[in-house]
Amino acid sequence: MYAIVEIGGHQYKVAENDVIFVDKLGENTDEKVTFDRVLLVKDGKGNTKVGKPVVDGASVEAKLLDHVKADKVIVFKKKRRKGYRKKNGHRQPMSQIQIEKISS
Repeated sequence: MYAIVEIGGHQYKVAENDVIFVDKLGENTDEKVTFDRVLLVKDGKGNTKVGKPVVDGASVEAKLLDHVKADKVIVFKKKRRKGYRKKNGHRQPMSQIQIEKISS
């Protein structure tokens, strides 16, 4: 069984016991979060429910494991023959979640 769920404007294909990284959610670790924007659900028997735009009554429950930072992205700006150079880095805060239950 898997589902396509929208979390923070991004779409993820999730199955039970998957561990994924999403944009930062909440502050407390070990708390339960529920996502209601489920776009598609496919069960083990081959039945597929596609939402218009979401599947009615479907939800995904997850456990918030940890807060981490993503890999560093380097931003480098330069103007030729002007001596202008600017280097900047950014690390996006992320949350690590584990999918516990998919209900339709």
